[in-house]
Amino acid sequence: MSRRRRKVEESNGGPAEWLTTYSDMVTLLLCFFVLLFSFSSVDAEKFRSIMSSFRGGTGILSGGTSLDIPFNLTEDELDVEVELQDLLAQLEEYIETLGLGDRIVIQPEERGIVIRFMDNVFFDSGSAEIKEEAYEILHSVAEILNREEFVNRHIKVEGHTDTDPIVRASKYATNWELSAARATNVLRYLVEVESIDGGRISSSGYSYYRNIAPNDTPENKAKNRRVDIVILRGEFEKLEP
Repeated sequence: MSRRRRKVEESNGGPAEWLTTYSDMVTLLLCFFVLLFSFSSVDAEKFRSIMSSFRGGTGILSGGTSLDIPFNLTEDELDVEVELQDLLAQLEEYIETLGLGDRIVIQPEERGIVIRFMDNVFFDSGSAEIKEEAYEILHSVAEILNREEFVNRHIKVEGHTDTDPIVRASKYATNWELSAARATNVLRYLVEVESIDGGRISSSGYSYYRNIAPNDTPENKAKNRRVDIVILRGEFEKLEP
């Protein structure tokens, strides 16, 4: 059959020979990229398996706690998150050993590890002066923050209040000033007395705008009056000045 006749047949509806080869190549390329994608998620899968092994261990929170780890992490970021998860387990165990489990809450969240204190642990109502009996607790926390495992972590001290207005006789005009003063006084103690590096710690006051419960009952308002010490995870440390 002449070449011209074959071309005529192909143009009349017969499949072109090159098209079959081309479709095979596209199929192989698709399989190749699917394999690449599956390989890229292996480490994250292994990492989640490691994290699940922490559940059920000793800790303040029932059933153990675990950080929510995203899948799209590089190998270096995975190493950092494994370290942070290990620090969480150590922190819970240490706080429980000190017998402070009823006064301190360990809360893992997106930003990292939160060490949470209700306001009556550190302060009297409407005051930013740290209670004498609170210094022992802060000293124990400082021992944790100064441990070798934590020395490269950035720390944020955050003050929070409820929605009750400041009484006129108070030295603080609004809840903004009160929350900021409480956070600053905790920071100053950690830096000036416990020798935490001032370059890796900061403080903020949020008034009542970052509540963890509705400000509708005395019990819920008590939850919102708090000081949080946040040990930041890697990507949030980069946002700090």
